[in-house]
Amino acid sequence: MAGQANERREIPDATVARLPEYLSALTALDEQGVGSVSSEELAALVGVSSAKLRKDLSHLGSYGVRGVGYAVDHLSYQISRALGLTQDWSIAIIGMGNLGRALAAYNGFANRGVEVVALLDEDPAVIGTIVAGLRVEPVADLPRIAAERGIAIALIATPARSAAAAAESVVAAGITSILNFAPVTLDVPEEVHIRKVDLATEVQILAFHHQQQRARTVLPGLRVAAQ
Repeated sequence: MAGQANERREIPDATVARLPEYLSALTALDEQGVGSVSSEELAALVGVSSAKLRKDLSHLGSYGVRGVGYAVDHLSYQISRALGLTQDWSIAIIGMGNLGRALAAYNGFANRGVEVVALLDEDPAVIGTIVAGLRVEPVADLPRIAAERGIAIALIATPARSAAAAAESVVAAGITSILNFAPVTLDVPEEVHIRKVDLATEVQILAFHHQQQRARTVLPGLRVAAQ
């Protein structure tokens, strides 16, 4: 077991970020009844080079079989094991605005080894209402809820002004993994792992690439006209 733990710690962050994409593609192949897949085929489905895919999978100790490729079910298990998805994880969502409600209703969690077990808010008008089949509870009760339900991950979907207080409540409850959807950087203790999902930033990056693409198609025409 110690060897497995060391193996997982050595997986580069960039590889870890791509593993869920590989797993999603493999899941789709499995649902189609596909038993094996080549590195070229899987790489094309995910949008990476086959060399990068093979390097990523080598961190799991999986090299496939020459001329056959990867067994879909076995590779899915290896990636799930590396991501910690061979067991179920309980999560809590804090902030029941539009985004929080959308996350609560998202049905993709259950298929990824994740279960939403608690919805929380600080607004008395929201507390007690039912969202996606769960009753919204007070953020102040998070320490008790976390202990009783074994919450491993907290999703913060509050407005920016409330995110710091929400993060403090999460840390005080002993939860050490946070996915932050609020448009603000949160200051948490070193032992707390936090990832930020900034939707506005992602849209701005896409806008940049779209602008670059337009420039590549328009500028050649401008050069011809100038001649």
